[in-house]
Amino acid sequence: MTAREPVSTPFTASSTADEVLHGVDLSGVRAIVTGGSSGIGVETARALTAAGAHVTLAVRNTSAADAVAVAIENSTGGIRPRVVRLDLADRTSVTRFVDAWSGPLHLLVNNAGVVTGGLERTREGWELQFATNHLGHFALATGLHDALAFGATGRAGARIVSVSSTAHMRSGVDFDDLHFERRDYDPQIAYAQSKTANSLFAVHATNLWASDGIVANAVNPGGVATGLQRNFTRHQKESLDAAEAAGVFTYKTVEQGAATSIVAAVFPEFAHSGGHYLDDGREAYTVPDDADLAQHPHGVKEWALDPATAERLWAVSSDLLRA
Repeated sequence: MTAREPVSTPFTASSTADEVLHGVDLSGVRAIVTGGSSGIGVETARALTAAGAHVTLAVRNTSAADAVAVAIENSTGGIRPRVVRLDLADRTSVTRFVDAWSGPLHLLVNNAGVVTGGLERTREGWELQFATNHLGHFALATGLHDALAFGATGRAGARIVSVSSTAHMRSGVDFDDLHFERRDYDPQIAYAQSKTANSLFAVHATNLWASDGIVANAVNPGGVATGLQRNFTRHQKESLDAAEAAGVFTYKTVEQGAATSIVAAVFPEFAHSGGHYLDDGREAYTVPDDADLAQHPHGVKEWALDPATAERLWAVSSDLLRA
């Protein structure tokens, strides 16, 4: 059987969010962007608003997001984004956000993320990066399923964009020790695990929800200098600098970094097709789990797309949130 060719697009690593949205009318689209008060979240929200979407910024820092919302309205002439508090590491906050949502939802961009320099835990004892980057977004998306299904009935489906990272290539999901209770803590491995989980979420969400008109795709924004790196340890910074020097990646602007999220959000080929991992504006090629990152900087490892692993992660995540 011949392997399927990755989905191609006209876009590249240098494309910007505005270039992807050129000629696209998002009037009537209701969108949520988590982490919309900084980094590529701001640019994602700005570009969507400029194209006519009604955007909600789901953020921890509402003061910062209020200023962003005003700036977006002033710069685009669009409707000012709504600001709602959301702490993805706090189950009560996620539940409150979901319960307050009313009406259809057409686009959910799970953009927020956290990087820690050392071991931090939630009140449940969960490792913070996994809890925030994966479990919080998992709870948010599953809680908003009905709103997404409602949104899908009035348009050409509903979409979820799950922001992953090249970092996923460092680690799969360790089901035997998700929260680093037995192994030595490595913040880079913890982050990598959470980014693999972001991709696996997209795989199983699509398997479960495509019949409801909902698809999910994972994206790698590429190397973008944002506040996400503020908690990097010296070792993490040195590792990143070495990767750039080796040509593993080239830093992008925030406008370029947001472009792949926008491709997954609006490009017609992804309207009803999910479970993909996009990089530099198009679907990435799949590489073996033992592939070297330096040789395959734009690939996606098999462990991040495996349907059985995705189903297992979904079940484990559901059990954790029910506990």
